[in-house]
Amino acid sequence: MLPGGPWALLFAAGLLEIVWAVALKASDGFTRKGPTALTVVAAAASFYLLARAMRDLPAGTAYAVWTGIGALGVAILGMIWFGDAATPLRIGGIVLIVAGIMALKLA
Repeated sequence: MLPGGPWALLFAAGLLEIVWAVALKASDGFTRKGPTALTVVAAAASFYLLARAMRDLPAGTAYAVWTGIGALGVAILGMIWFGDAATPLRIGGIVLIVAGIMALKLA
């Protein structure tokens, strides 16, 4: 197990969720082989690490944190790489996601 235990596994799973979601966008509907392969590999690894983390963490907490990390990362990368709008409402939503992840970690 990674140092940090199930939370480290969960964090790694969340980072891999960001990878597969961005690769999914880059795959252009699974028409580009490289990004499609990255999507499949990163998604499988992300699910595996999530499942391992759920051995020791409550399912609801683990799933919420995993999706929160993914949503946070993809929203930020979407604004940086894909030109998604960086509106005050979107930034506020990102702040709320971070607050929610922190609250679940502390709970």
